[in-house]
Amino acid sequence: MPETRPIVRTIVRVLLILLALLLAIPATVAVVFLIANHTNGTITVSDQTRRYLLHVPDSYDGGDPVPLVINIHGFGQWPANQESVSRWSDLADEEGFIVVHPMGTGLPLRWASHTPGAADTTADTAFITELLDSLTRDYAVDPDRVYVTGLSNGAGMTFVMSCVLSERIAAIGTVAGLLTYPWDACGRQRPVPLIAFHGTADPIVPYEGGPLRGPASEAPNVRSWVGDYAVRNGCTVEEELPAQGDVSGTRWTRPGSDASDVVLYTVAGGGHTWPGGRPLPEFITGPTSDDIDATRVMWEFFLEHPLA
Repeated sequence: MPETRPIVRTIVRVLLILLALLLAIPATVAVVFLIANHTNGTITVSDQTRRYLLHVPDSYDGGDPVPLVINIHGFGQWPANQESVSRWSDLADEEGFIVVHPMGTGLPLRWASHTPGAADTTADTAFITELLDSLTRDYAVDPDRVYVTGLSNGAGMTFVMSCVLSERIAAIGTVAGLLTYPWDACGRQRPVPLIAFHGTADPIVPYEGGPLRGPASEAPNVRSWVGDYAVRNGCTVEEELPAQGDVSGTRWTRPGSDASDVVLYTVAGGGHTWPGGRPLPEFITGPTSDDIDATRVMWEFFLEHPLA
């Protein structure tokens, strides 16, 4: 039997090494996530510490007021990831505006954008409202040029904020939006201009509508929903925009006023992705189109729509 002892000791060492590796993997993943999910600001709302990633361009000098873009990540994303995917901070450096990327809660990170009046929905709207208040106090933010945008679940939260803060948000932009917050709960006091982007091959939020996973059980038909939004904004004129590759566009307007415009860009074959942005894993989200730069087109729309 003595000759078996070295073999046993070797097996034990191998098992201990494997156990150590298994124990190290979660810690390594946690460290990598913390590095990737870097934020640079916190704010306390209702005794809860909330985090955000703020980007102020080098050109900012605190003199003339500048626009503010609130850029909201999707389900399972995080602020730095949304910053990377959308490239809003790069454009902020070019154009001289401030952009902030707030962080949701839970694991995976998310926004409560489907249940009006629920505690978590109220907590999220209070966070973004207080974040806007704080940035307005600390920086020279133009109160007439505050915009909100988001991807997927973040697009849903974008719509919720347009309901809650319609008197402060000049316009909104959504990408692959989960727009399931009920209209009868939307207490907006003014029409908020909207620009939306959605792919016809979105595997997560189907363009034609249909079942969803999570708290929102059914997605509406995207074009029908945006058309209804336009009607609620008082828009009565519908026109088709020039195609850009596989991207077609529709604009709804109200005669004599551009204060309530609504635009939908439909990306033929596009996935649950940010057009013109950094691609997400295609096996999960589908393809990313480069036929249109959603961030730049959205910014042009925002510039045309200050708070009326």
